[in-house]
Amino acid sequence: MSVLVTGAGAGIGEATARLLAERGYKVAVTDVDEAAAGRLADELGTFGVELDVTSRASITKAMGLAEDALGALDGWISNAGVSSMIPFLEMPDDEWDRLLQVNETGVFYCGQEFARRLVAAGRPGAIVNVASMAAKQGNVPYLSHYIAAKFGVVGLTQAMAFELGPYGIRVNSVCPGFVATPMQKRELVWEGRLRGLSAEQVYDGMVKATPLGRIETAEDVARAIVFLVGPDAAFITGEALAVNGGAFMD
Repeated sequence: MSVLVTGAGAGIGEATARLLAERGYKVAVTDVDEAAAGRLADELGTFGVELDVTSRASITKAMGLAEDALGALDGWISNAGVSSMIPFLEMPDDEWDRLLQVNETGVFYCGQEFARRLVAAGRPGAIVNVASMAAKQGNVPYLSHYIAAKFGVVGLTQAMAFELGPYGIRVNSVCPGFVATPMQKRELVWEGRLRGLSAEQVYDGMVKATPLGRIETAEDVARAIVFLVGPDAAFITGEALAVNGGAFMD
């Protein structure tokens, strides 16, 4: 089974690509940072290529190259994402647009292009979109643009699952909580400055808000993603799986 992972140069995407390779999948490692994708692909002994989720041309090019290298793709993991923290009243248009373009429109572009490829070939497949616990709860500080995008990812996932089910294409999302990634390290500093706290105080608050008593790892999320893209989830579609240690329980 061949699976393409976007945003695989670091964090959740990197952990997912590693786990897929460990479990015997053929993995296409992609990232807007071509060097990062190449380094991980070389380490895993697989294929890596640049992919900008905001460009349909980049998506279709990467997809074609991946299939040339690995054979027809069976799964697609839309993980690429960006963040920033800005109070709602101070949110500039360009930053709002940037977050939604990468975090929501990019998921739409990737999902549509991959599904079109599958349908044209008459093949089933699986898509996993990485959302966030901020897709289930809006009470997260200074992330109105991120929240809007991730809520959109969960809704889009359900709509895709409904329309693509008859073609044998499953579509699910995962909603991680407080994950120890390079993105989170930046957010600890940003949130601390905005709230008048140290990064360590923000971190401690996240741990206290998580019933399982620790910050989750990228590997925690990767295990859920690999489950959803694989055969053990063959009758699961349209779901938004919370992977957050109990933080922000519905």
